[in-house]
Order: sequence, then C-alpha cells, then structure tokens
Amino acid sequence: SGAHGAAASPRKLSIDARPGIGEAVAIALALCDPEIEVVAITATAGQVAGEMATLNLQTIVSLLDPPLWPRFGVANGPATAVPRDRLTPQPALLQGETGLGECSVPVSEFHQRHDSAKLMAELVRNAPNEITLLTLGPLTNVQLAIDHHPEFLEQLQNHVCLGGSVGAGGDTTAAAEFNIYANPEAAAVVLAHPTTTLLVPLDVSHRLMLSFDQYQRWGLSPESGLARLLDQMLPFALRASRQHLGLEGVRLPEVIALAMVIAPKLFEREAMSVEVELTGQITRGATVFDRRDIHKWQSNVEVCTDVDVQGVIDYMTRVIRATA
Repeated sequence: SGAHGAAASPRKLSIDARPGIGEAVAIALALCDPEIEVVAITATAGQVAGEMATLNLQTIVSLLDPPLWPRFGVANGPATAVPRDRLTPQPALLQGETGLGECSVPVSEFHQRHDSAKLMAELVRNAPNEITLLTLGPLTNVQLAIDHHPEFLEQLQNHVCLGGSVGAGGDTTAAAEFNIYANPEAAAVVLAHPTTTLLVPLDVSHRLMLSFDQYQRWGLSPESGLARLLDQMLPFALRASRQHLGLEGVRLPEVIALAMVIAPKLFEREAMSVEVELTGQITRGATVFDRRDIHKWQSNVEVCTDVDVQGVIDYMTRVIRATA
C-alpha cells in the first residue's frame, strides 16, 4: 500500500457477493486493506441460496473480526439452476457444500435483518458519489436497488462488475459467464444504463491462477484471522482444482475484480458496446460486444482488456503480510 495510502482517506466500498471461496478471499483482503473502508457487504443468491450466501458473509467477517464491522445485507432465493449437462464439475466439488471449503458456518441470528438491495440503495442515497460498488455475483440486487432508488447507479462513485466474456466464451454454458447467466434480465438492465459500469470479463479475470507454491510462500502466521480463514479455504480449493479440473492452481477472478478497484493502474481498459442475450436457447446470458467500427454505436461499458497478474499477486501478498 505504501506511503500514498497514509494521506488519502480510505475508499468506501460496498461489496455484493454470492460468497464462494474466491469471493471470500476478495472480501477478506478488502476488510484487511487499510486503503479500503468496507461500508457494507450484501448477499445475493448465486451458486448457493441467498440464506447460505448470507451465512457465508457472516462467517468471513466473524473469522476476521475487523475493528469496524461492515453493515450486512441479507438475501433470500434459491441457488441458480444451471443445466447439469453443461456444468462440469458441480460447484460443491470445487467450493465445498457451503461454498467456503472447510469453513464452519456460525448460526447466530442477526438482531435486525436488512435486505441487501434496500441497504445498498440507502447507503448510496445517504452518501452520494462516495461509494464504489463491487459486484462479484449476479446483478439481481443492483436491479432491485435501482427500483428502490432510481439514481442508484448515477450516485455511485464507480461500479466494478465481475461478469461477462468478450472473446473467451462462457464458463457456465458454452456462451455465458455465470454471473450474467444467473440473471440475464438484471444484467441487461444494469449494463444498458447510461452510467458506465466497468466490466471485468472472463478474458481477464481468469488469468490469475494461484499455485500451491505461491500459497506456501506467504508463510501464513496462525495468529492472524486472515491466515485462519485462508487456511480453511485455499488448500481445499487447490486440491479440488487439481482433482476435478486438472489444474495446478486455483483461479481467483474475484481478486482480479477487487484489484481493479484498488489498483486500476494494473489494468488496460477500453470503451465497448454490449448487449445481453435474453432469449437464445443455447446463448441465453451471453454478453454480445459490438466490435464493428461503426461510430454510431454508443459504447455503454468500459471493459478491462488486460491485467498485470504479477501486480495483483504482489497486492495480495502485501495485504496478507501486513496482517500477519
């Protein structure tokens, strides 16, 4: 983080997630990074149901127990149904039954339950142009937040969205990336909005592959809450990735998206025009980018086109070592 972080006030960040292991790592890093003030973390249904996503957020924050707890938004709703013939392997094999590897989930109830979308809208209404929103899951809550507060997107400082694919094909179906596939109607509303969203697509987000060696080089101290959290998730994810995907590492696309918020200099970006396919039988949820050189098309998103992966790993290492 260096000296420049000492003078600047922390960036206010609201994170909307369907926490699996990658999201949990990104949320944990954000909570431990002194340059970020996580004002809220909100749950959305995705690979796990809304109730489990909410419990997973509680688990992450309880294990870390940061000095200042963010506000929580709760979600309901079922996990996204994915065509079984198209998704191999099933998420539970890669993420564990709860989505957080070997983390045990607490069962304490919230005194007050705040709906995710309402909380997101309220925070932005009360602090216009101050909050950056990082969406790591389907865009359901963003669409609902716009319903609650029509100027929601205009009054964000930034919206960084992990989702979509430019030329890499899909990861959930041949054409669609999970976060868009899970609720393409919501994605279509959000991406068509005149306020520019910064999209981090599969083409860039899948470039970070954390290996066993890199993980072991961190030499995590058992005293640190962050180390305990990572130890309950990353070895599980690394083993599952090797066993079920044949990969010598685990992809952490959510950490790439967090890095876009905190270290935008590590990225190259380009303005593009995108639409979401809603009706195609085999292309539902695909993000269709118009790359034709026709000036009349309005670009409606900024898209990350390249990333300094080593810079992102260095960022992770800095935050992890600082909390040891």
